[in-house]
Amino acid sequence: MTAHRKTNGDTAASFVRRHIGPSARDVTAMLEAVSAKSVDALIADTLPASIRQAAPLDLGKPLSETEAIAHMAELARQNQVFTSLIGQGYSGTILPAVIQRNILENPAWYTAYTPYQPEISQGRLEALLNFQTMICDLTGLDVANASLLDEATAAAEAMALAERHSQVKAQAFFVDKDVHPQTLAVMRTRAEPLGWELIVGDPLTDLDKADVLGALLQYPGSSGALRDLRPAISALKAKGALAILAADLLALTLIASPGELGADIAIGSAQRFGVPMGYGGPHAAYMAVRDALKRSLPGRIVGVSVDSRGAPAYRLALQTREQHIRREKATSNICTAQVLLAVIASMYAVYHGPEGLSQIARNVHRRAAVLASGLRKLGFAPQSEAFFDTLSVDAGAKRAEIVARATAEKINLGIGDTSLRIALDETTTPATVEAVWRAFGGTLSYAEIDATTREALLPEALKRTTPFLTHPVFHAHRSETEMLRYMRKLSDRDLALDRAMIPLGSCTMKLNATTEMMPLTWPEFATLHPFVPREQASGYHALFARLEKWLCDITGYDAISLQPNSGAQGEYAGLLAIRGYHASRGESHRKICLIPSSAHGTNPASAAMVGMDVVVVACEKNGDVDVNDLRAKAEKHSNDLAAVMITYPSTHGVFEEHIREICDIVHGHGGQVYLDGANLNAQVGLSRPGDYGADVSHLNLHKTFCIPHGGGGPGMGPIGVRAHLAPFLPSHPENRHPATQADAPVGPVSAAPFGSASILTISYIYILMMGGEGLKRATEIAILNANYIAARLDPHFPVLYKNAKGRVAHECIVDPRPLKVTSGVTVDDIAKRLIDYGFHAPTMSFPVPGTLMIEPTESESKAELDRFCDAMIAIRKEIAEVEAGRFKIEASPLRHAPHTVHDIADDDWKRAYTRSEGCFPAGTSRTDKYWSPVGRVDNVYGDRNLVCSCPPVSDYAQAAE
Repeated sequence: MTAHRKTNGDTAASFVRRHIGPSARDVTAMLEAVSAKSVDALIADTLPASIRQAAPLDLGKPLSETEAIAHMAELARQNQVFTSLIGQGYSGTILPAVIQRNILENPAWYTAYTPYQPEISQGRLEALLNFQTMICDLTGLDVANASLLDEATAAAEAMALAERHSQVKAQAFFVDKDVHPQTLAVMRTRAEPLGWELIVGDPLTDLDKADVLGALLQYPGSSGALRDLRPAISALKAKGALAILAADLLALTLIASPGELGADIAIGSAQRFGVPMGYGGPHAAYMAVRDALKRSLPGRIVGVSVDSRGAPAYRLALQTREQHIRREKATSNICTAQVLLAVIASMYAVYHGPEGLSQIARNVHRRAAVLASGLRKLGFAPQSEAFFDTLSVDAGAKRAEIVARATAEKINLGIGDTSLRIALDETTTPATVEAVWRAFGGTLSYAEIDATTREALLPEALKRTTPFLTHPVFHAHRSETEMLRYMRKLSDRDLALDRAMIPLGSCTMKLNATTEMMPLTWPEFATLHPFVPREQASGYHALFARLEKWLCDITGYDAISLQPNSGAQGEYAGLLAIRGYHASRGESHRKICLIPSSAHGTNPASAAMVGMDVVVVACEKNGDVDVNDLRAKAEKHSNDLAAVMITYPSTHGVFEEHIREICDIVHGHGGQVYLDGANLNAQVGLSRPGDYGADVSHLNLHKTFCIPHGGGGPGMGPIGVRAHLAPFLPSHPENRHPATQADAPVGPVSAAPFGSASILTISYIYILMMGGEGLKRATEIAILNANYIAARLDPHFPVLYKNAKGRVAHECIVDPRPLKVTSGVTVDDIAKRLIDYGFHAPTMSFPVPGTLMIEPTESESKAELDRFCDAMIAIRKEIAEVEAGRFKIEASPLRHAPHTVHDIADDDWKRAYTRSEGCFPAGTSRTDKYWSPVGRVDNVYGDRNLVCSCPPVSDYAQAAE
């Protein structure tokens, strides 16, 4: 213990050493391989001197892991855990411990990447298919997606979908006045730039006279009122408009489904299915649609296809989503999901089954009925006779004293304009109900009121009569033993960062250290409702303030909004800030957004969503933005220029020399510079976007700052802005943050004021333990690792883009396209063959079709980099055998990859290569072999035969015959 205390400074540095993969000896060897005298010399060759950060990054003394956990415990103690009865779309819930330990806290699940390589994502995809099946069953609709960011975003996405498909030409949309306030606020943000009018009213009385393209109705209402919405839905259908229901999933176990009521679309949150409130997120929203709308469904859809042996295999269906197909004509920029949270929600349903979910719902409803009986005795009759779990009462002049007594009981009530709301959930106990009665001025016994309360009855016309969760998966895992084995079986079918390097360019799959993940599930962070009084979340707000300052120091910006809960939402929020700034100067006509041709599809989609017109800028042969073309188009559109969107370093993996000039050109014509922060991992500690001319960036915390990808989400995309854009950061009706008052000119982009607040703890601890010097060192080693891979692979797969000194940034693009001419090999063949070597493929065909973009990050050791390079070089030798005529590409191991246990057990092996060559390629370990659970998945079959809920077990049996 004494020795530990003496070396405390070293223990802080030791976290940096554990985060960064290469040892000092490795660094020396890699520098020699890339012909650099030192790390400083390599950085000088890589990064333009004109943008180098002058002062070192001073973020305070880094803490050791032990010190960091103690610090987080102190922050946690500053949060007060009250019983939340606020409701408004957020509920207390009980996450079964077996799911918490084996999903949420398990790196096999949280370090996985988006399942673009389906063969090595079968476990995750099955869990997501279970989620989709659960949503389809509960909503009574045909097709569901694999989750969206939050309920408010889902509502905005549904409105956009309705606008495209409605037979009504009006640009007005109806919103139920009993919708959650944060949902309405986000919908207003989405509608305003596109010129859509929102009409808010009572759907049962106001819809007939409204000329609208669609309507969003809350079921049950935010007040708790349970209404039969069939007349409103019929009125919409008579107009040719679309009906959207925002529905509570737990309530749907007892009440008629949206599909039964006639809805076209259902949206909502799966948060109360075991996902902690976390002061706002992350949570999985859902969207389900009738069959005719399935090809316009935003987000991701998991489908069932077949593999090379005809066996069932899961994949992302309709994988090229609309923002990539339609780009600037897209109505959605959604390119992600909340996979980890959707998996948790689906496992909650698997764990409880339909009977268990119904019983939870009945218990909650019964408690609400008993609460209502007691309130009536005390003279506070609920405003609605029909309800599920939420009551609203008019407290009149006694409202303040009731709230004060509830606070003394450590209970938070929902406070409306004229009423109090009491929302119960599965954590509610009889003692909680008695405490509420005390707050209302009476001392009642739960047992006595329960005994005299008539059986809790829902309106007969709204009782659910249709079955749900009938698939065997929701019935086969009742015991914890079976549940544990099911989750282990699924995780074994995946390949995540806990098994091997995931060398995805632009995706930064780095270490998510265990210490960084630990506070996430502490009750003080996990159980807070996002709308608790600010003083109850003092620890969170201290964390936010320090994190915002750190991010400003790192980026050179003046203000940060932590609200956007994905990179795409960050893009959207940043462009809204630019739009608001121009409008404040009387220049609303500035709507032209310049975007390089190499940009990710979300860039033009985001621009379209804020009402901007996209003008594409050409790129040079070396991948740089064509500055002459940019200048010409900026001059042409000078009077109307709003912004340029540029990624830096470029999507081609190079620091462009002309970045300051690009910024100056755009500023010279009155535009703003939006710098996409996807590649910030190459800049931290070395350069700051705010210093060299950028006005706004989103920061992918799930990349650069260590929030895990979770199999395709959660993400966080806060934005940093220069001072002149700070007034145009997203606001929120529930936010009391002094920098973003609710009357700010730009509305919210997320349901919660601080987005997915609970996972901000991860990035906070990462920066806390790394310190400024550690972060800079991480950036330098990320660049070294990328240049090392480029140097090793260039003789075999030429590196497509380098700067004038032959360097790449933190990623590189290798070009196998000439090999297609000489051998017929495709980028798909290389990607699938890498699975046999135990690797996830690099990013395929972006930004250049037919290429591979590789990003090793700073976390990978030289040994793992060499293992990857050795595999790529071995694959090049296999391609050479095809070129030499040993066999045609169709008969090669490359085209048959990935190889499975079915191949090694095949009694009728007739291939042109041996089983050993196929299943145990050169250099792979037989002892630690990763086996792909399925052969190559047939994408074309999957899109032609779209199946996106769990097929009957008989289908699997037939496919296996």
